[in-house]
Amino acid sequence: MSNGSSLNEFLLLAFTDTQELQLLHFSLFLGIYLAALVGNSLIITAVACDHHLHTPMYFFLLNLSVLDLGSISTTVPKSMANSLRDTRAISYSGCAAQIFVFAFFMSAEYCLLTIMAFDRFVAICRPLHYSTLMSSRACVRMAAAAWASGFLNALLHTGNTFSLLLCQGNTVDQFFCEVPQILKLSCSDSYQREVGLLVVSGCLFIGCFIFIVLSYVQIFTIVLRIPSEQGRHKAFSTCLPHLAVVSLFISTGMFAHLKPPSLSSPALDLVVAVLYSVVPPAMNPLIYSMRNKELKDALRKLIQLVLVQEQ
Repeated sequence: MSNGSSLNEFLLLAFTDTQELQLLHFSLFLGIYLAALVGNSLIITAVACDHHLHTPMYFFLLNLSVLDLGSISTTVPKSMANSLRDTRAISYSGCAAQIFVFAFFMSAEYCLLTIMAFDRFVAICRPLHYSTLMSSRACVRMAAAAWASGFLNALLHTGNTFSLLLCQGNTVDQFFCEVPQILKLSCSDSYQREVGLLVVSGCLFIGCFIFIVLSYVQIFTIVLRIPSEQGRHKAFSTCLPHLAVVSLFISTGMFAHLKPPSLSSPALDLVVAVLYSVVPPAMNPLIYSMRNKELKDALRKLIQLVLVQEQ
């Protein structure tokens, strides 16, 4: 295979060669996928239908749930289908589409989490300016900027990656297509272009990370000064879920892409990829609903309404 255009398909990494364990993998992924599907769909429906939740914080949470649904739907169903069919194949175009869509959703989600940190910062540290800084128009623009940033980042990386000369076979050492694994198949000097893009993305990643950290340093400084325990509890209840989601997203992603080569192995890479690509979308609805009374009340009303209609 001399170049990318002569490739008809890629071979993804299989979890196991044993049929019984393949069914176990299918069942495990099916359970996680259904949990993510139900949890995020409930949040989307609750926020959309309950007028009490028509605030900037829940507007961004709705966007986050949509992105979570998109990211997990990009990788898990294909892996489940391959397990049932006992195959590892994914078409060339399918691989390119998977890389683009996954990068789009993950990049947009990271930008959105940064915006959500800004929302919490303004709400707690600049409450008098909240209605001005977080107006409906401003929120829509910020959300649109997050989605547009994700699209642009995904377009650049996908286009550049698949313009490289691929001559190192067609075996991808991961259960889904991702840029670092495709780069391993390249024998072209033009990989430096991708390295340059990765550096730019890394700088943006670090910039957003620093912004989130500084925002929460100021948030906790203000919260700890609140005299009433009830006030502190209310402030923490709106911040801790977001901080937990950010920590889960960043820690798993950083370990997946920044771990030393000496720690790299197919089994570990597989586990880490599951942790950063599959677990967060399933866990985020649970994290946000655990300490949020307004969201729990809205979800309870929604579930009761569904049960009444079924009866």
